[in-house]
Amino acid sequence: MHITKLLRRREIVLVALIVILSVATHALNPNFLSLENITDLLKSFTVLGIFSLGVVMVIVSGGFDVSFTAIAQVVQYAVVALFIHTGGGNIYFAVAVAIVFGTLLGLANGAIIHYYRMPAIIVTIATQSLYYGIMYVITQGQLIYDIPGFFWEFADARVGNFTGAHGGSFGLSLPTFLWFILGVILFFFLSYTKLGRSVYASGGNRISAERIGFNLARTTLFVYGAMGAIAAFASIVHVSLVQAVIPNSIVGSEMQVIAAVVLGGASVTGGRGTVLGTFLGVLVFAILSNSLTLLKISSYYYDVFTGLIILVSITANAIQVKRQKSQRIRVQIDEEHEAAKVGAAY
Repeated sequence: MHITKLLRRREIVLVALIVILSVATHALNPNFLSLENITDLLKSFTVLGIFSLGVVMVIVSGGFDVSFTAIAQVVQYAVVALFIHTGGGNIYFAVAVAIVFGTLLGLANGAIIHYYRMPAIIVTIATQSLYYGIMYVITQGQLIYDIPGFFWEFADARVGNFTGAHGGSFGLSLPTFLWFILGVILFFFLSYTKLGRSVYASGGNRISAERIGFNLARTTLFVYGAMGAIAAFASIVHVSLVQAVIPNSIVGSEMQVIAAVVLGGASVTGGRGTVLGTFLGVLVFAILSNSLTLLKISSYYYDVFTGLIILVSITANAIQVKRQKSQRIRVQIDEEHEAAKVGAAY
């Protein structure tokens, strides 16, 4: 029975899928499981991974957000343009400015959603168009290639440095390491703090959460503000890795992020989702993308896989929820039946 329950956990299924995909790809291309390829793989999906940490928190809270890519795009352009204009600064100051700006944009989403009782998906679709549209009107879509040098240094920084078989050096990218650290922080926040528990409670049943004393206004504002901050940090990582500001390079990737989060076990109806599951969901997408590249398969198949994964994951979540409801009803009927038997005996 315990083994059956264990196998039903989404994380176990994802680990098995990752192992199968990795072994199959490595059999076709031995370079896949090399440390150089693994570190490059993680680095290339760091931005998506950082985004996913904010999205899983929003979805667990019962909300939805498709504007985070627009927030990231606007923050990225504004911060880089600011530091080019001032001619100074460093990566720490850039991250701080970005987070403040992103938090304000995220808080705007949260305030509209909570105080005007509007559907989150409608609000964030609107603000995505609004934020992105304003940026394009102001910038006229101009690209920025001459970015400050500290962005380059941030992208090139490593945690550990190793020499490969062919003499090249490699190591875990600092942005990737920070993604892992942010994930650990979010895990402990959601698991062991009152505000973190209110995120789950809000997504499970908002009325019950409010009745037991959780402040839903604070929770909603925090979740969307944090999403904005995380999107802003991801935008700094993105510009550091790409070494340019391209106005349409981030918007449009939100479906990949949401798909990875849903694949990781987050329920689009709220109340369920984990940081570990989200990380594994991102890893599955990373392996799929890298496998297609190594095997020289058209990248268009990646979009096909993304759509299929969203459909399959949502269906699996719906089946699981339905099964859990049936079990609760069965238990309730059994308890009522037992109670009736005891009453009849007396």
